[in-house]
Amino acid sequence: MTGDNRSSDPAAISPAAALAALVALENPEKAAQMAAYHKAPRRYLGLAVPQIETLVKDWRAACTLDQRVALAAGLWNSDIHEAMVAAAKLLTQARIKPDDSAVWALIASWVPGFDAWAVADHAAKAGERRLVADPSRLDTVETWLDHPNMWTRRAALTFTLPWAKLTHPKPEQQAQRNRILGWAARLAENRDWFEHKAVAWWIRDLSKHDAAAARAFLAAHGERLKPFARREAAKYL
Repeated sequence: MTGDNRSSDPAAISPAAALAALVALENPEKAAQMAAYHKAPRRYLGLAVPQIETLVKDWRAACTLDQRVALAAGLWNSDIHEAMVAAAKLLTQARIKPDDSAVWALIASWVPGFDAWAVADHAAKAGERRLVADPSRLDTVETWLDHPNMWTRRAALTFTLPWAKLTHPKPEQQAQRNRILGWAARLAENRDWFEHKAVAWWIRDLSKHDAAAARAFLAAHGERLKPFARREAAKYL
């Protein structure tokens, strides 16, 4: 499904209408619980992810690709948790034709403003597909490693998890994997819990497909990881 052969009606679904549909399902009690759990200072509606996915499915069916990008931009900019999740899900798909550059540009524009794991991880699921579609975009991802925002640095690994999960990587994919392992080593030098958690996830997933590479990483860099991250990384070894 490419999203390109949809209704040509420019008003198929507006950000305001989409937000109204989300707000109509608001659960104040759960919203308060979510605010306490996620901690990021934004509005929460208390919706479950399946509720969001049901709405997103209908919006995707009503939109061209350009309309989906515009809708996602508006939802993300609302700074409402569930709307940001919906924005990411609107753009999460494997193949986007004829051109996915606007999708990638929008997702990448979100990364410097990441401030919480949940919205960042939903965005990563959309972003990883665009990286697999065009690995030259890893050049952009590498710049995130020097960003002052911890969540942006962390995204360099959450966006590249597909490379940890390759069982039989082609030579160019192996080179890309080795490059990303270098990024993981850089983040291991930092002391942030969430960055070490991201390193642990990456190495843990790698260990399921290339145990030798995971062991080699831990032998070289494991002592710099926090103890919980070492344990998590070695979970399947």
